[in-house]
Amino acid sequence: MISLQQENQVWPSRIDRLRKKIDNKDYLSEGIQRIAQVLSDELLDVPQRGVWYERQRKGRK
Repeated sequence: MISLQQENQVWPSRIDRLRKKIDNKDYLSEGIQRIAQVLSDELLDVPQRGVWYERQRKGRK
């Protein structure tokens, strides 16, 4: 198990990497597109394409 001190040292580098990714317009656009696709599939009750979403893993439908 990672100690709290080690964990606190890891977070800044993860946050910095995420900030750089969010500044990339292509990355942000692809993320938004993916979210829209998942929501559309759920709203339209489209049969899943072999991907288990968080709602399905928790037993919600």
